[in-house]
Amino acid sequence: MSNIENVLREKNFRFNKQFGQNFITDTNLLDAMVADSGVTADDVVVEIGAGAGTLTRAIAKVAKKVISFEIDRNLKEVLDVTLQGLDNVEVVFRDIMKVTDEEIKSLVVENFKVVANLPYYITTPIIMRFLECDLKPQTLSIMVQKEVAERLVAKAGTAEYGAITAVVDLYANAKITRIVGKNNFYPVPKVDSAVIRLDICDKKYDCNKNKVKQIVKASFAMRRKTLVNNLMALGLSRECVESALTQLGFDVRVRGEVLQVADFIGLANILL
Repeated sequence: MSNIENVLREKNFRFNKQFGQNFITDTNLLDAMVADSGVTADDVVVEIGAGAGTLTRAIAKVAKKVISFEIDRNLKEVLDVTLQGLDNVEVVFRDIMKVTDEEIKSLVVENFKVVANLPYYITTPIIMRFLECDLKPQTLSIMVQKEVAERLVAKAGTAEYGAITAVVDLYANAKITRIVGKNNFYPVPKVDSAVIRLDICDKKYDCNKNKVKQIVKASFAMRRKTLVNNLMALGLSRECVESALTQLGFDVRVRGEVLQVADFIGLANILL
């Protein structure tokens, strides 16, 4: 494959800031990302953001099939070059957030894994789109901003721990597989990135996830407030919330960031 920077210049490709385009050029890093994802020759992979096709190509070397969604049609001429000769890749020029579960199901047909180098602006919506949908991929292996990755795996009681940490934990086991310096991208972004892998565990917790998410969202709405004051915004009385916390063994002055997912489940079971 031609040097990716040369291909982009030859095709007069112009980066679109709106799409947060930063492409990986190091083939060793790309192969390592695919290895981290656990993709095998038996797997169908949904890639979000084909970009210049460098990660797509690395996945295709291993996977049975790659279905890559790309929002920027201006990349078609670049991808025609970088993905040339690959018969197990299908590029779909659509916004993944506007593709229905049924449409994805018709393309993948079977169980699948998600691999992506995600633009920073859409990280959380993409993660939640796949965690909450009925499709349930087996894993999500995604390159995200390092700070976001640290938030997704944070422990209760730390500054990084927040609503997204708890909600992700409801659905999956998350781990950072590698830190990726900003100089591995073209053009070079302002911050470092990290690869995070989410292994979906549909039966991880036996609970009503919608009720738990309601409790979690309210608990972190105002971080400086006590958990009692935050949960009262749900229309619950102070006495009711304090009683629930006492039942679970917490001081009534506790803040949301101290609670783990099992504690939020306990609160949802008592309060909602």
